[in-house]
Amino acid sequence: MDPQPPRGDLASTDHLAAGRHGEDLAAHHVESLGWTLLARNWRCPEGEIDLIAQEPGRHGAVVFVEVKCRRGTGYGDPLESITVAKQRKLRQLMQLWLRQNGARSVIRLDAVGVLLQHDRAAVIDHRRGILQ
Repeated sequence: MDPQPPRGDLASTDHLAAGRHGEDLAAHHVESLGWTLLARNWRCPEGEIDLIAQEPGRHGAVVFVEVKCRRGTGYGDPLESITVAKQRKLRQLMQLWLRQNGARSVIRLDAVGVLLQHDRAAVIDHRRGILQ
């Protein structure tokens, strides 16, 4: 029996707790796709990658996942905050992770936007291959 995903609603809570909750929901989402979570909040002096997972199969891609979470759309869609500069930084971090963990033939950068809604399930928007 599959465990229940974390609830998508939040009462009043702080920004960091909302971000952690969004990452929990995103991690559950990628695991529900059958992906193996390799790392969460991988850090190095240059920055952090939210999730690193591997798609199933013999040649499954290693997928680096940037998670953006918001409690509303007053500042736009969560994924709108992933700028070209942020993508450049993520590409650099991906290369550092690959150097530490062995190069892989298939890699990809995905983004998961999580929109938390009071008393309703969160809306999850998963976009694959976002590097420009």
